[in-house]
Amino acid sequence: MRILVAGGAGYIGSALVPRLLDRGYGVTAADLLWFGNHLPQSVTVIQRELFDLRTDDLKGYDQVIFLAGLSNDPMAEFSPSLNFVYNAAAPAYLAYVAKLAGVKRFIYAGSCSVYGYTVNELYDEDSPAVSKHPYGISKLQGEKAVMQLRDEAFSVICFRQGTVSGYSPRMRLDLIVNTMFKSAVEKRNIVINNPSIWRPVLAMDDACNAYIRAVEASDEISGIFNIASGNFTVGEVGDLVQQVLERRMGEKIKLTINHVQDFRNYKVTFEKARNVLSIKPRHDIESIIDDLVANKDRFEDFNNPAYYNIRVFQSLKTKVF
Repeated sequence: MRILVAGGAGYIGSALVPRLLDRGYGVTAADLLWFGNHLPQSVTVIQRELFDLRTDDLKGYDQVIFLAGLSNDPMAEFSPSLNFVYNAAAPAYLAYVAKLAGVKRFIYAGSCSVYGYTVNELYDEDSPAVSKHPYGISKLQGEKAVMQLRDEAFSVICFRQGTVSGYSPRMRLDLIVNTMFKSAVEKRNIVINNPSIWRPVLAMDDACNAYIRAVEASDEISGIFNIASGNFTVGEVGDLVQQVLERRMGEKIKLTINHVQDFRNYKVTFEKARNVLSIKPRHDIESIIDDLVANKDRFEDFNNPAYYNIRVFQSLKTKVF
């Protein structure tokens, strides 16, 4: 099977692509390499805008995985216009071209951010998606566009992901667990802006396993699926990071608790993914921290701007766009 991974050199792609190769799949990445290339040398990389890909470029691929786009709220708020281009129009275009090229399945990396601000309810895939902010709106638009193309010959699987955390060869330190880990190690202090807010968190290994399950699912399966390793309040995540690292480091780590208003508050059920795709999370906050500790020597320069998507994007926007 041949798979094209759009955004394949990014945070998830750099961890997922080697796993797909290990399972015997032929993998090509389409990526502008904003964050460098940390993929195995054997992987062919198409360094082009996704909008420049044509039907002939996608012929021969069995599946397309869309991991591209602007990846968080700070990037979306910095440039709302590009946010809607890359998160809404890009997946719609690529899915359209993929279907014309005879691709059989399109897998879309969405976000639980589409749920916006909920009040202590466990949301499933049929719950209202009411985000009023650029990132959440754009991810929902991309999802709706690609789902509209599904039919008996073109399977579409959309993942509404929790916040992915853990180690990747293309490392990020701007995600909830990773950020707290960095702060605890570097400053012996974890800042919690709002301890009561809920977040679904997705361990990197669980994320990769989910995409593998989607790739290998029956051809008849399409749908929208929440995926997460678990639901946690931000305060609980901070407590867990503090406790695990205090045990490991033998040093006291301070918690700084603020009460800053947040426009995101959601927790989700992921039973549909378990029942339909056999996606069974195996990780929790402690195992994510263990993963970060085990790989810390690979990203020791915590000030490297490449580890923070907004810094790279701001620099690129002034030079390229």
